[in-house]
Amino acid sequence: MSALVVACATTTQRSQDLVSRAVQAIGGADALTAVKTATVKGTVRQWEPEQSIVAGGEMRLANDSTFEMVTDRGAQATRIDWVRNYVYPATRTYTFSEIVTPDAGYVAGIDATARNKQSLESHPPAHAMSGLRLAATQRELRRNPNPLLREMFQNPDRVSAAEDVTVGGVAYPAVTYRAGDQTFTVLFDRQTGLPARIRTLDYDNVWGDVTYDLVLSDWQMMDGRRVATSRKYELNGRPVAEIKITDVKINVPVSAERLTIPAALKASAPKPATGAVPYQWVIRRQFIGTYLDSENPSYDARATSGLRLVEVGPGIQHVVGGTHNALIVEMSDHLIVFDAPVSDWQSNWTLNAARQQFGAKPVKYLVLTHHHMDHTGGLRAYAAQGATIVVGKGNGEHFRRVLATPARRNPDLPARDLSGTPIVEVADKQVLTDGRREVGVYLIENPHSTGLVIGYVPDARLGFVTDLWSPGRDPLPPKLTPPLAAVVAGVKKAGITPLKFAGGHGSTADYPALAELEGK
Repeated sequence: MSALVVACATTTQRSQDLVSRAVQAIGGADALTAVKTATVKGTVRQWEPEQSIVAGGEMRLANDSTFEMVTDRGAQATRIDWVRNYVYPATRTYTFSEIVTPDAGYVAGIDATARNKQSLESHPPAHAMSGLRLAATQRELRRNPNPLLREMFQNPDRVSAAEDVTVGGVAYPAVTYRAGDQTFTVLFDRQTGLPARIRTLDYDNVWGDVTYDLVLSDWQMMDGRRVATSRKYELNGRPVAEIKITDVKINVPVSAERLTIPAALKASAPKPATGAVPYQWVIRRQFIGTYLDSENPSYDARATSGLRLVEVGPGIQHVVGGTHNALIVEMSDHLIVFDAPVSDWQSNWTLNAARQQFGAKPVKYLVLTHHHMDHTGGLRAYAAQGATIVVGKGNGEHFRRVLATPARRNPDLPARDLSGTPIVEVADKQVLTDGRREVGVYLIENPHSTGLVIGYVPDARLGFVTDLWSPGRDPLPPKLTPPLAAVVAGVKKAGITPLKFAGGHGSTADYPALAELEGK
């Protein structure tokens, strides 16, 4: 027993020594506690790895942005003024501000293409952050190394020993810090004593259990404090964001008005979410400016009661009501589903709705139109039911790797080995049949994603398309755009004759109106 007590005391002392050394390396405890306000300016570049042209290929640059962040410790408030220059999925610039407090968050201005009901109804545009976004934003603000070290130094009871963590062949001494339901593992540079990485263990809808690291380097003196001026976020070791700190000012007075959330919005603002927050979805949908700020990642909880089924043909149900759709096709003794959007939560909803509509018929095939995260994040729920995954040519290996990764942190599905899930690649076309009804899957050339497929149910003359065209949502342009031209060319090449298309976004629309644009 005495040896155990000594060992615990030794590891506790080691943890405190690591924190104390880092505090001294930054400038000392007095310098950290003397910070009442901090104004930080910088630039950000962000990439989305699961929106690449080729599955597992080069990441899409999402945006180049600038920011100014002001924090007032006494007011317990932070304001971030953004100029976000997006280049994907479309070129646009959003200028907006965020205010974050312990119990509410606020956005002034337009910050995404997917605006929620409160933002649309506010003039000028503004809305309270969802509890999910507030929790994610609070976590990333807390990850900021200087205030985090101050917090760790002042709360040694929340610091615990951790095993050394090896990254890139280098073993880093580490400690764990817990604050509420947030846990950070801080890795320290052996030479300088400064924090090198601040890690969280997240769940990603595609890659399952992942590490999310803030990597710190290029420490410089700024206004009397040492600051990591180069910062990178790494997802499973892959850089997804680069931050350059260009200026820091300490203890510059901040007007209370700049940090005040309007009373009308604050009164009904959600508190920060707890438990299984989908951090990666919330954070990275903001990277590309498409995050729908809602308590449910799949739909705007302020505007709708939820997902629903809409019959679009005999034995064909369109899953709509959210930001991303799926299609269910009834066969004689099984079902075929197109796309598994967002998360396993949405897939579980679809599976339950299918059981209510079609009885005990299992989903035999899940057809994934392409590999992008927002249309594939719920594939594990179907794999767990025994479905065969059907994908376009060249995407099979990607999904084999995805299904082989651990997913113990999945909040919507018990962990199980899915590495043996059968996967079928469509090289040109694939006809799925029960002997009576046929469902075609066709590979088409397109500018959005290599290996993208469209679906077609001949007896209903109904097609299914994702991202290239959002039927019923976006008005047709006077001339074909490259994505729309890809749909028309793909239909001609496949030799199919659809009257309507249902979409992975939107609803349904007549196909002839699109086809008539060819040549204009």
